[in-house]
Amino acid sequence: MSVQHSFGDKAHILYDRDGHQCIQFSDLVVGEGIQSNQFLIIDENSAALIDPGGDLTFTPLTIELGKRVKISELQYIFASHQDPDIIASLPRWLMHTSCQVVTSKLWSRFLPHLASTFVTQQYGQALEKRIISLGDSGGAIQFGRSKIIALPAHFLHSVGNFHFYDPVSKILFSGDMGASLVEDHAEKAVVDFQAHIPHMRGFHQRYMANNKACRLWANMIRGLDVEMMVPQHGSPFVGKAMITQFLDWISGLECGIDLMDQDSFSLRVKDVMPI
Repeated sequence: MSVQHSFGDKAHILYDRDGHQCIQFSDLVVGEGIQSNQFLIIDENSAALIDPGGDLTFTPLTIELGKRVKISELQYIFASHQDPDIIASLPRWLMHTSCQVVTSKLWSRFLPHLASTFVTQQYGQALEKRIISLGDSGGAIQFGRSKIIALPAHFLHSVGNFHFYDPVSKILFSGDMGASLVEDHAEKAVVDFQAHIPHMRGFHQRYMANNKACRLWANMIRGLDVEMMVPQHGSPFVGKAMITQFLDWISGLECGIDLMDQDSFSLRVKDVMPI
């Protein structure tokens, strides 16, 4: 695994070898919206974005991308799920690039709702042809000299959810799994796992469906050769030992419906919301 290092103020090289690069962009937007990471994979003349974000991210991200690739030649956008911080900028990418969008079949039919009237009129039925719908089992998408593998991660936290694995760099782009709430410096790798847990626990307890889904996912990841795990929010996990610590932790975490009881579904008609 190549050493992680900064490249300018906003870009952080995760992998750079033999014409293959993985680049993380963090903190492109300051002050508005939750912190998020965007990812660019380059293989010779092919380029793909993972979870490009919403309108707040689009302009600063295109500026950063323009330093490295021709925006008009972007081949793919991979969307782990449908949330605004993942793919709300879709209409602008459709207008300014010829890329195809790869996402779950559960959300592919909803994505056109994000498109403006102009984009819908401009592309019509051709818009649907630019969206690649993934079946629940995922699969491999040809990319450059290799491929990007879509791994099922349903109910973690979306009902139709995928993580993306790059077998060249051995990086797992894990969406909201492994996410942490940090103020800044999301490019810095986790160095003390136990100290990092408080930044993750509340998020995972709320956004992951249940422990069963977490355990099944972790079992799948243990079978992969992963040297870096990079979530969409917060800090990456670098090295097999650190990743194993995370897999052990998430495998034992009660979350989502595990934590619910009848009180979670009680009627409180006397509770008045403040105006």
